[in-house]
Amino acid sequence: MTISSDMSADPSVLTASPQATQTRKSSASNVVAIVLGNGLEMYDFTVYSFFAAIIGKLYFPVSSSLGALLLSLATFGVGFFMRPLGAVLIGNYADKRGRKAALTLTILLMTIGTALIAFTPTYHQIGIAATLLLVMGRLLQGLSAGGEIGASSAMLMESGLAHRRCFLVSWQTASQGAAALCGALIGVGLSTAFTPAELESGWWRLPFILGLLIAPVGMYIRRQLDETHVVTAEHEHKVSLRDVLRQHYRTLLLGILLMVASTSSMYLEVFYMPTYLIRNLHFPSSTAFAVASLAGAVLFLVPPFVGKYCDTLKSRKTLPVCAMVLSLLVTYPAFLLLQQSTELLQAMLIIGGLILIMTAVASTIFVLMMEAFEPFSRATGISIMYAFGVTIFGGFAPFFVTALMAWTGSALVPAWYLMAATFISLIAMLLFPERRLP
Repeated sequence: MTISSDMSADPSVLTASPQATQTRKSSASNVVAIVLGNGLEMYDFTVYSFFAAIIGKLYFPVSSSLGALLLSLATFGVGFFMRPLGAVLIGNYADKRGRKAALTLTILLMTIGTALIAFTPTYHQIGIAATLLLVMGRLLQGLSAGGEIGASSAMLMESGLAHRRCFLVSWQTASQGAAALCGALIGVGLSTAFTPAELESGWWRLPFILGLLIAPVGMYIRRQLDETHVVTAEHEHKVSLRDVLRQHYRTLLLGILLMVASTSSMYLEVFYMPTYLIRNLHFPSSTAFAVASLAGAVLFLVPPFVGKYCDTLKSRKTLPVCAMVLSLLVTYPAFLLLQQSTELLQAMLIIGGLILIMTAVASTIFVLMMEAFEPFSRATGISIMYAFGVTIFGGFAPFFVTALMAWTGSALVPAWYLMAATFISLIAMLLFPERRLP
């Protein structure tokens, strides 16, 4: 399957033709392969956040529990420092050598990084070397994740017809939701089955080891992908990173700002929420993980339906703008209600509603950003916008929010952070060019 044949054909003709059947089969197989691999990548990268408190205690021997938690969350954020590097190197590699080669590389790097976290002895066993190895594992995970999103998103968009792009790319968000759901369910199971002391003794490693067991399957699946991007001699000289930065600097900057709302929402409402509920709202750990499971389920189930609806709209901006305005209106009242919540069901409904707003915009925003670039610079462009946005505003959001809550004494800091992030993205959305390049 090539991009040109897919985009130039009349959809109505393809519907009844053998070529359409083959296109849909190829598209479906690519979606399954990419989603499985991407889900594994995101699971390995994010499961760390669910066990941040335990990891902080075992690898950062400081006097206060808050200090250990902050250092653990900072290490979670350190992985994001490598995302821009991974975005630039692996994203550009995907434009030069194809999406398939890049996606095979990212899953290999993620496997190595996860192995370091899973098997590194604690600080009390080998001293400062334990901390350094843990950080190295996070750096490798960040390098992999930085290149994964761009290559996989570009391949998803290129795997089908133009009028199904939002639906296809929505599986990117769905795979992240599945990863969060798996991590949270495992957290629920471990918290129920073991005491805190037993978890600290080594059972916290189990989620990382499970991720490693799935890695060979992910590698095999990635090698079966149908390549969607072939660089021609005509375009090969245009794949230069310097040219992408020079020709698209304004679009890249707006894209980074466009990512602020969605990435802040993801890392605060989904991955940081268990820590927030346990530490600040005094929920038991098992119920906090149950809320995280709900968040993962919403992210997994909702995006494909929303993506399919977005494909019917004339403008890619319509639904994101509406969702951002709604988010600005309801975030603060939602967190006020959350402060007063004592029942698990009420907390789940509040958090689920906030995440639902976020899922309504994710796939459409990704398609909008990718359509601003030609195919030979698409993976590089989306990788840079996503990785820098996540690194600056998402990865360290839990750290900043925790520190600000300790400084101000207010548990409403996450609401203010999310509202500021949404306002920035709303302005960027209004200014972002809508091009719909093939």
